[in-house]
Amino acid sequence: MIDRRAFVRVSGLACVPLLANTLFAPVLRAATGDDPAPPRAGFGAQGRFLILVELSGGNDGLNTVVPHRDERYRELRPRIALEREGLIPLDGDLGLHGSLAPLAPIWEAEELAVVHGLGYPSPNRSHFRSIEIWETGSDANEFLADGWLARSLQGVDRPKEQVADSILLGRDNPGPLDGSGMANIVLRDPTDFARKAARLKPAPDHAGHRALDRILEVNEEIRRAAASIEERRKAAPDLGTDFPRSNFGQQCRTAAQLIAGEVPVSVIKLFLGGFDTHSNQLPNHARLLGELGSGLAALRQALRRAGLWDRVVVATYSEFGRRAGENGSSGTDHGTAAPHFVLGGRVRGGQHGRHPDLGALVNRDLVFTTDYRRLYATLRERWWNLEGESPFGEFQPLDLL
Repeated sequence: MIDRRAFVRVSGLACVPLLANTLFAPVLRAATGDDPAPPRAGFGAQGRFLILVELSGGNDGLNTVVPHRDERYRELRPRIALEREGLIPLDGDLGLHGSLAPLAPIWEAEELAVVHGLGYPSPNRSHFRSIEIWETGSDANEFLADGWLARSLQGVDRPKEQVADSILLGRDNPGPLDGSGMANIVLRDPTDFARKAARLKPAPDHAGHRALDRILEVNEEIRRAAASIEERRKAAPDLGTDFPRSNFGQQCRTAAQLIAGEVPVSVIKLFLGGFDTHSNQLPNHARLLGELGSGLAALRQALRRAGLWDRVVVATYSEFGRRAGENGSSGTDHGTAAPHFVLGGRVRGGQHGRHPDLGALVNRDLVFTTDYRRLYATLRERWWNLEGESPFGEFQPLDLL
């Protein structure tokens, strides 16, 4: 048996950013005698991509989708409430933060869905525990080892040419994709990844030791994956799009290149941190939402030019929202429910679910109106058309796609 750190050390792959959870599975099964579940066919056959965007720190939903006509909003936030004039109207009562202006054309094209009040019963306000709940798709008092996507894809047959289940940009935490049987590549710089992977020596036919044989096989898998990614990325058509220079904007650029090159991968995960806005929230939140909006707008423009926007769904998530009322530092503290965005050429744009009632707070927190697992069930069943028993039980898909 070999742990992950020993694997990286022994194989000399410390310079190659690969999370190789799946690569231990054959060794562990041989040691335990367990057989893998028979695969279900169909996954990946439609060539669809899912882009997950983690808004790390807990995005403030009330200043993202703003109930500007509700007087209680200004009573709860006398210093940080946003003025109606600077908002992007969704309807007569709600508007998007003005920094999300780049998303306005997507909203008008009915390719942007706002899902209100996402959360779960008995919410947890710890960053670490709540993001674990969101990543595994669990109840508040339930502890699951695998991410919700890893569980959804158990036993699902992947195309032979698939280089990995996911490519992680911006952060090396697979989150929803963490689990046995999953292959997740961390790709901060595609060219650098290809160059370092090419330095790995070709594996001999047989090393005479089961664990070492597997390590050498992993080396070869990394070489092949890196070569495939770089070849397809270079062959991608010109995106004709200026991406923001921010870290998130460059993640969007890489994601667009991977999709335009039709790199065989199912999920691309992006990361935007800094949403833990306990103090001086107004300028910090405006900057973060500006990076989010401009990055996603450029991503959409590039994929529309490539004729691939209909094959992509983008979904945001965060560990929690913020308290309904502001704190004494012109910021907000850890809260509960919040809205999230779903974008794509096949997305049914508009508002979905019900905005939380500011007159029905519990412990000064918003009460969720849409269980977050309904969004996950939507992606699993309506986007990928996965069959078999759902890990989300009674949670029914939303009418988003």
